[in-house]
Amino acid sequence: MGKKASKPNVDKVVERVNKEFEKSSERIEKLINDALKQFDGLQNQIQEPVKKLLKEVDELRDREVKRFTDEFDRRMDEFHELQNSVMERLGISGSGSKGKSKASAGKKKSTASKTKKASTKKPAAKKTAAKKPAAKKTAAKKPAAKKAPAKAADNGDLTRVKGIGPATAKKMKEAGISSIEQIANPSAADQEKLAAFSNVKGFSTFSAEAKKLL
Repeated sequence: MGKKASKPNVDKVVERVNKEFEKSSERIEKLINDALKQFDGLQNQIQEPVKKLLKEVDELRDREVKRFTDEFDRRMDEFHELQNSVMERLGISGSGSKGKSKASAGKKKSTASKTKKASTKKPAAKKTAAKKPAAKKTAAKKPAAKKAPAKAADNGDLTRVKGIGPATAKKMKEAGISSIEQIANPSAADQEKLAAFSNVKGFSTFSAEAKKLL
């Protein structure tokens, strides 16, 4: 009788153990699923700030590249203006150099023809040699006759002032600064007009450089 009664008790115990095991496995599975969900949520929370940060870095890079290119273009424009002003002051230009080369070639041809004629006709060579000093005198007198109008015209050429290029000179004339004297000895109104060009490189020396030209 005791053995028969013990079998049902063992079966009940086994059933209880199985039920508890199932319950615990379900709890463990639930905990694992919750942990995975939390992990996915944390991963999304991390990915969004990282994406946002990368986007901000790309935007910052684009802004810096644009700022660098704009600054580079501005510097190159200033360099070209300075180069043009120096070329104009030295009297160097593409057309001038070509004209000089043509004139020198013409002179060489004329001198060659003269030497040939001089070798054939000796008396004629003496006459031309006697007339050469007169030609030099007339050549020396021509620049003296053009000095007075050149100075009056140059007073309005703002590019003569060191640091002022053609583009800056054009803007100054549009603002009402049309002569070097206005830069050298500016009135109260001229000072207000010149203040608009305070960002131009070498602005602090414009007045002193202009006074040198007067």
